[in-house]
Amino acid sequence: MSEIKYFGRWDADDVVITDQGLANYISFEPVHVPKTGARYAKNRFHKSNISIVERFMNKVMGSGHKGKKHYHSTGDTTGKGQTVLGIMEETLEIIEKRTKKNPIAVLVSGIVNAAPREEIIAIEYGGARYPKAVECAPQRRIDLTIRIMTQSANHKAFNSKKPIAQALAEELIYASEFSAQSAAIAKKNDSERQADSAR
Repeated sequence: MSEIKYFGRWDADDVVITDQGLANYISFEPVHVPKTGARYAKNRFHKSNISIVERFMNKVMGSGHKGKKHYHSTGDTTGKGQTVLGIMEETLEIIEKRTKKNPIAVLVSGIVNAAPREEIIAIEYGGARYPKAVECAPQRRIDLTIRIMTQSANHKAFNSKKPIAQALAEELIYASEFSAQSAAIAKKNDSERQADSAR
């Protein structure tokens, strides 16, 4: 049993990755404080060495762009590390309370379940553009899933009475259960359906 626990409360001893294609790209080794300060930034595939909890937190701090416009940049997405530490701990508390399971296992399960296997690119040939199905790289599968989850949670909590921690917890719980109420699961199903029709 690991002596180090996330937030001093949760370990990752019973966490299992069901998709072996993602096993080398998800790290859930517990750390005292999930904040490495970009220690691996110059190394190739550096994100694979960072705890999945920290990667999720980093995306909560700034959930990226959507439709070529910057998404929310106020409230919980201002890049404050101390703020997002509190949000992440509260999210894991809510998950544990609702599911009676290890919240780290629910987090990993939700990300693995919602990771898309295929996506569509646009090919231009002879002046005409048409869609083509391509396989999604393992690292990109994880990045896309985390981005969709955090953007969806931010959208639900922005200008709303629902706290961001509750929105994140619901998204992760739904994804771990393969529920279409999860934005990431819905997006995965949609992209794989489009890829199937474009084959």
